Amino acid sequence: MRQATITRRTAETTIAATVALDGAGRSAAATGVGFFDHMLDQLARHALIDIDLKATGDLHIDDHHTVEDCGIVLGQALAAALGDKRGIRRYGSCHLPMDDALVRAALDLSGRPFLAWDVAFPTAKIGRFDTELVREFFQAFAVHGGITLHVDLLRGVNAHHIAEATFKAVAQALRSALEPDPRRGDAVPSTKGAL
Repeated sequence: MRQATITRRTAETTIAATVALDGAGRSAAATGVGFFDHMLDQLARHALIDIDLKATGDLHIDDHHTVEDCGIVLGQALAAALGDKRGIRRYGSCHLPMDDALVRAALDLSGRPFLAWDVAFPTAKIGRFDTELVREFFQAFAVHGGITLHVDLLRGVNAHHIAEATFKAVAQALRSALEPDPRRGDAVPSTKGAL
């Protein structure tokens, strides 16, 4: 099974995460940030990966360090679980509708981290959660996961729907990219022979 566990301790956060790429979409996320836990559940469920993540952070300051550092750890766990990426499809994309929101996500498990982000939120907060942290999470996840990730909001007026559609769209694209390609066998999906 493609699986990895990463632990990261800093003066701001302590995070341990296990990611199983061939899972059933189960999530056990406990970050102390309720809305973010809900989004991580969407990521696991729609990517069909299992995520077990425990985080303690300086939430008395704000949620930024915890959310960003969870992106770092989950990206590192994804990269470790993928190994040399033999036999995967590598690419994935999704147009994800959620009520008023429509989000497009496209990604490449290339080993070349990049985030192109065109998602504007109509409000600064969803409950107590800062909407700008959605981008911060995906920036850290893409960089530390070695993912080229493009995310675009095509339409939407409700901040909760936009955030959730973003996580679900990336999850669906990730699911496609992680899947074994039955025609590829054990080959690395690159003309270079390595990713």
